[in-house]
Amino acid sequence: MAKRRKGRAINGILLLDKPYEMSSNHALQAVKRIYFAQKAGHTGALDPLATGMLPICLGEGTKFSQFLLDTDKTYQVTAKLGIRTTTSDADGEVVAEKNVDVSLVQLNEALDSFRGTTKQVPSMYSALKYQGKPLYKYARDGIEVPRESRDITVFNLDLLRFEGDEVDLDIHVSKGTYIRTIVDDLGELLGCGAHVANLRRSAVGNYPTDKMVTLAFIEDLLEQAKTQDIPPSELLDPLLLPMNTAVDGMPSVYVDDMSANFLRHGNPVQAANAPVEGAVQVYIGESAEDENREFIGVGFIDDGGLVAPKRIVVLPE
Repeated sequence: MAKRRKGRAINGILLLDKPYEMSSNHALQAVKRIYFAQKAGHTGALDPLATGMLPICLGEGTKFSQFLLDTDKTYQVTAKLGIRTTTSDADGEVVAEKNVDVSLVQLNEALDSFRGTTKQVPSMYSALKYQGKPLYKYARDGIEVPRESRDITVFNLDLLRFEGDEVDLDIHVSKGTYIRTIVDDLGELLGCGAHVANLRRSAVGNYPTDKMVTLAFIEDLLEQAKTQDIPPSELLDPLLLPMNTAVDGMPSVYVDDMSANFLRHGNPVQAANAPVEGAVQVYIGESAEDENREFIGVGFIDDGGLVAPKRIVVLPE
């Protein structure tokens, strides 16, 4: 007999405003505890020194976290010129200090070289793995390992402020882009060195900023529920976004109950108006206008033109 999972079978996505100096995993565990959720996962770690949007997937929502890992993100960053560190942020050891003699013209010319699609070599202090081990673990042991450069895209880069040795930027980037590396490369390009002094992630994909909540806020709701002697779910669950928001923008197909049952058992099905290839959102219903449509997961178009299951929501027992 299968062991019963501890916690609630609650499904959805919480947009957490991760606090400063807290690891993403600690933030995840705090949310899981507050919601008393059976399963939880985040969608791409933020450094402890960074704040901002960290989508937390609960329950069946964890099946769709990869799609948020693969989406673009927006950050506000303060770069401190004149000091280069081992980790390219304020937490690292200083490896070089130089006078800052940079004009606005020089800064704008340097920033322009980062716009568009370029190559980036990941930082040794990233979570990327080499031979099964995260790069940052090698870095902590003083070991440098080879890393391949990869394509990144900076969709938008705005200079917000340039005062003395500080530069504030708003930057919208593709998946897998390391802001610390951009700042470190900027410092080298300007000839004075630089590191990240402050970093905030303001957006993940198309998620609305005004839907972010702090850890303190949901902790207060939990205490409020206890004081009022009501189920915490009454106050906490309305903050969750639907699971399908993780795949916003993906083409949708609609199937009937019988086809949905086939998909849930691992079998491909035919769906009207399906695209010729790629991943699709799958709903039980007739169309996008169907108010009673039900999201059942993500499929993909197989070689026979059928919708095959990829990540399907499991029905509660």
